[in-house]
Amino acid sequence: MGPYVVRDLQGRGHTVAALHRGRRTASLPAGVQHIIGDCGQIAEQRENITHFGPDVIIHFILSSGRQAEAVMQNLRGLTGRIVVLSSMDVYRAVGVTFGTEPGPLEPLPLTEESPVRTRKHAEPPILEGLRKIFEWVDEDYDKVPVERVVLGDAQLPGTVLRLPMVYGPGDPLHRFYPIVKRVQDGRRKIIFSEEAAAWRCPRGYVENVAVAIALAAVSERAAGRIYNIAEWPAYSEQEWSQKIATEMHWEGEFVLLPAVRTPKHLASPGNAAQHWVASSERIRKELGYREPVALEEAITQTTAWEKVNPPTGATFFQFDYEAEDAALAA
Repeated sequence: MGPYVVRDLQGRGHTVAALHRGRRTASLPAGVQHIIGDCGQIAEQRENITHFGPDVIIHFILSSGRQAEAVMQNLRGLTGRIVVLSSMDVYRAVGVTFGTEPGPLEPLPLTEESPVRTRKHAEPPILEGLRKIFEWVDEDYDKVPVERVVLGDAQLPGTVLRLPMVYGPGDPLHRFYPIVKRVQDGRRKIIFSEEAAAWRCPRGYVENVAVAIALAAVSERAAGRIYNIAEWPAYSEQEWSQKIATEMHWEGEFVLLPAVRTPKHLASPGNAAQHWVASSERIRKELGYREPVALEEAITQTTAWEKVNPPTGATFFQFDYEAEDAALAA
């Protein structure tokens, strides 16, 4: 998301500096000032940050309450406000899905006032998978205490943005790839469990999410506020997959199977009766947010990228065509 955010801020007439490790210098737009360093060692960058003199700092990768406390301590007096990227996984609904939160299903849509988790979300297998894909995720990963620390600081005003499942060119999780690969491999039937097919969650195209981040950074009204960022409406997994398949001119069939007949690698994790549909009405009303890239174009661009950029590292999905053929035959 970084290059898109930088580009949008520059387009609004702002001067931007990027603190990064120097690995992706070429991907950042011309005109950005580079501060080479580790965001996890923010104390070592106080002099460089002071020299730049930012009105607002956007922190992309806070992982834990411990990290947040260190960042807030070291940035007080260096900037007027901090914008922190959080996640929809703070909501109690996510804990209901994964069985860590007791009680009934959470009502929808999720708003910024909906209950957050009371227990840590990232169980060891999930945390291990996240850390293989995102090197900034630490062993204490949890966005709930991050938000609490940022919004509870009396000296440095904060803004929290709860991000959806972000897709688009460069997506480290390759969210489109399970469908793109099966279509490319000539699969005529693609299996969903009945529960997974109906499940709905918040999504956002990378360039559109970047615009929301930039808008929150330049809007003084955003101080002390939490904003959901999500497309509307929230399509089901099957509806979403059909849009990708249509973009690829696929004429096959989606097959919905009961959970007991669905191959294990395609089984729906947790309680799929709990959807994560989230409302982004607040940021639209208060800050005037609108997605500049239409859904159809977002799907076109993401599909094209996935076709030529298969994942090379860890993923959360698997392919077992032998097991899928056996399930179809049965």
